[in-house]
Amino acid sequence: MSASSERKRRRAVNGVLLLDKSLGISSQGAVTRVKSLFEAAKAGHTGTLDPMATGLLPVTFGEATKFSQTLLDADKGYLATVRLGVTTTTGDLEGEVLTRSAVEVDRPQIDAAVAQFRGEILQMPPMYSALKHAGKPLYEYARAGTDVVRVPRRVTIHALRVECYENAELRIDVTCSKGTYIRVLAEDIGKALGCGATLAGLRRTRVGAFSVDDAVTLDALSSMTDDARSRHMRPVDALLAGLPAFELDAEQTQRMVRGQVVASPPTISGLVRVYGRDSGFLGVAEASPDGHLVARRLLSTGAVKA
Repeated sequence: MSASSERKRRRAVNGVLLLDKSLGISSQGAVTRVKSLFEAAKAGHTGTLDPMATGLLPVTFGEATKFSQTLLDADKGYLATVRLGVTTTTGDLEGEVLTRSAVEVDRPQIDAAVAQFRGEILQMPPMYSALKHAGKPLYEYARAGTDVVRVPRRVTIHALRVECYENAELRIDVTCSKGTYIRVLAEDIGKALGCGATLAGLRRTRVGAFSVDDAVTLDALSSMTDDARSRHMRPVDALLAGLPAFELDAEQTQRMVRGQVVASPPTISGLVRVYGRDSGFLGVAEASPDGHLVARRLLSTGAVKA
């Protein structure tokens, strides 16, 4: 089939798919495959997982891509395996080994070291990351053997628990703010223990309110019928379930979609999901204390009817 024929087959798909990404595939590679399965015109993901990582990768389609930032900003949950006594160039097992050290630590020492990283902490962004310096991602400098001066970033580790320790490997359960590098957390725990460490495995278990328990794998999607596959697609407003909802009447709906201010009751404030009584989900608006409701991000007119 020609490229032009393939483009013609693409259709408007709107919604959110919870994908359980498998080992060895990039986030963009996974999105490309899912997009093809749904024959979708537009799709994107809401936070990169490295090829060595598995787990929850929410994929947004069509109009839902307008609200991807909600999940990019959301807290994340991970199960990570940390190998003590080894450091690598990348902070994980995909890099070259830099050092090997004897591991002579016990569980009380591990618990004391891990406790240092709960709450608000500073992390140095790794060289092997997509953060940009002078317009280029840091990993390009790293591959060229050039080190770049970086500034520590403040992140929050909401919860950090050691699930088990065996054969010089820790399994930790982490809930953290956006921008947290689990590779760096693994390395910092190793430094605190005096033996070094690297990330040996990573699985993302949560993104905001979404859980990997509700996700579907690429293999499973590939074996489904179109109807079965479509049942895994969640509506666009599933991304915004944490916001209060406000319904507009027909006149208010018309004003909203034209970009005009709508009156709102004093009982609501801040960002809200807005719905037309007959037209379904419209998008996100902001309610001000003076009783005004202003559109912030709306769906294309008529794109989605909830």
